[in-house]
Amino acid sequence: MSRLRFGAPQVVWIGLVLAGLVVTFSVLAPRTFPTSFNVLNLVSDAAILLLLAAGMTYVIITAGIDLSVGGVLVFSAVSAAKVMEATGSLALGGLAALVAGLAWGVLNGVLIAMGRIPALIVTLGTLGMSLGGALLLTGGVDLRAPTELNLGLGLARWLGVPVIVWICAAITAALALMLACTRFGRHTYAIGSNVEAARRGGVAVRAHLVKVYGLAGLLAGLAGCLSLAKYGITGVSAHSTDNLQAIAAVVIGGTSLFGGVGTVAGTVIGVFIPVVLQNGFQILGVRPFWQQVVVGAVLVAAVYVDQWRRRARDR
Repeated sequence: MSRLRFGAPQVVWIGLVLAGLVVTFSVLAPRTFPTSFNVLNLVSDAAILLLLAAGMTYVIITAGIDLSVGGVLVFSAVSAAKVMEATGSLALGGLAALVAGLAWGVLNGVLIAMGRIPALIVTLGTLGMSLGGALLLTGGVDLRAPTELNLGLGLARWLGVPVIVWICAAITAALALMLACTRFGRHTYAIGSNVEAARRGGVAVRAHLVKVYGLAGLLAGLAGCLSLAKYGITGVSAHSTDNLQAIAAVVIGGTSLFGGVGTVAGTVIGVFIPVVLQNGFQILGVRPFWQQVVVGAVLVAAVYVDQWRRRARDR
């Protein structure tokens, strides 16, 4: 497997950028930024988004896109809350969230791979459908999580770190290994690099794309359940930009929008760069509008670098 495919150079440079941000904010705010309390805030803020971004990494490596993950997260959280309320079972509620997320993801994959509808159109449509379905189920009013879920999983800690962070970290590590070391990962890269060559090489392209979008939906469903546990409400109107944040993290992390290049490790760094920027700006008292400007500029710069490298490689 080539270095370019694994994105080792990109990950190193992106990691240096993140390290530079951490050092800068630590120097500018030495009493507040580099503290254990603030570090826990950073990882807690990034944990759930990390699940969405990890799934999005697989999708974008295949040269696809998934705009529906924010809506799927909300629908899954609503499904979990409804089932928990009806049955009194936290386990059944969690299962409902996973099934709902997987169902939306498989629907995306079938329409894209079998129906040959552009991914942008399909996932934009399912974004509206999933959010609309959540609003129909709740009447536009947020549902509350059972107290035992919020006070249990939502607030539980292990070694001083929230359990939700451990769950997200473990799943992300598993996804990184799967992408780098398994046949599923190799087929994902192959489809994004050259779909026709992958097909002739024996890859079941359509079935694989359904699996990739199903994985993204499953992770969004899990993120919905964890979000319900963490915040105690379904947050029907609180996740409208989650899809864009996940895409931004993946692209900043070095995954090419043209497919075939990217790593989950890069995505992890890409998730933390905007989180560190926003956290550092808040500590320094920078107006929130500037936070959006800087994060947007970082995203544009990442896409420009991706295109520049692509042109240099094709010469």
